[in-house]
Amino acid sequence: MHGLMAAMAISMPGGPDVLQPVSVPLPELRPGDVLIEVHAAGVNAPDLAQRRGVYPPPPGASPLPGLEVAGVIVALGTDVATHQIGERVMALTNGGGYAAYAAVPAGQVVPIPAGWDTLSAAALPETFFTVAQTLVMRSHLDAGHWVLVHGAAGGIGGAAILTCRILGAKPIGVVSSAEKAAYAGRLGAEATIDRRSDDIAERVMQITGGHGADRIVDIVGGKTLAMNITASATGGHIVLVSTQAGAEAEINAGLLMRKQLTISGSTLRPQTTATKAAIAARLADDVLPRLPGHADSGLRIRATPLANAAGAHRALEQESSFGKIILVTDKGLSDGAATKGNPIESL
Repeated sequence: MHGLMAAMAISMPGGPDVLQPVSVPLPELRPGDVLIEVHAAGVNAPDLAQRRGVYPPPPGASPLPGLEVAGVIVALGTDVATHQIGERVMALTNGGGYAAYAAVPAGQVVPIPAGWDTLSAAALPETFFTVAQTLVMRSHLDAGHWVLVHGAAGGIGGAAILTCRILGAKPIGVVSSAEKAAYAGRLGAEATIDRRSDDIAERVMQITGGHGADRIVDIVGGKTLAMNITASATGGHIVLVSTQAGAEAEINAGLLMRKQLTISGSTLRPQTTATKAAIAARLADDVLPRLPGHADSGLRIRATPLANAAGAHRALEQESSFGKIILVTDKGLSDGAATKGNPIESL
């Protein structure tokens, strides 16, 4: 396929208004890629970081922002035997999601779960891939585990709670408001902790009967890491996926040793195509088939047109924001099958 497409590009590092509409050539398909007609693209914290100039795309990736999309496959690259033209799919991209079309390695493309569509499904891949890679595959999440989830009302937090719900673990959500606590509860949190007023480690011990958290999803870093060690159960595992409060941390190494803890850190975007394909396979086998439909999941999704990407970034940067935000393309807006009965809010 040839021609031009609408997209939103980062004109220079800066605030939301540096996101500008552009007309660019359709992406070229490499061997092993599929071309997706994008109906919607998710908005995530890494997009904000890329826009600010502190999270550049890896070599060879599209300079356009956007790490997750859903839509319809319209072309196949050479060596692709796992997908067909016309399939409705969702995908983890390596960039380029804020556009009418996106080229994606076939291994990063997964079926849309039952009860979701090409709009709502765009809110799933980036956060569910992150949680699958860190909490499920690396820390070996198991049924019965107590899981402390920081930022429980955000994108990664919501995916972590839903994943725990699917796999039989018991999530505890850390939030910053009563509204966010209620939202985490709808997603399936067993209990919530208000980080503004509660002693988090003390509350974890109260909730777990003195056992502590077997797994902790930390998006905060900084001094929160030391608190997580205190809140951990013996043999626990802390997965660090972001350092929003800073990269430097002072911890009690002796307590870490006595509790026999593991701390692992990871970022998703620089992972190899093979690693991302392995994560996709795990999601497709163990998680997505058991994911409740959107209406039953509790996941809040707000939508706005692709051209309003700047408004979506401003909304996500608000402290009161919770749930996910998606950008809807013209194809997504015109697809009646994708909007019928969909519990998506307007931004």
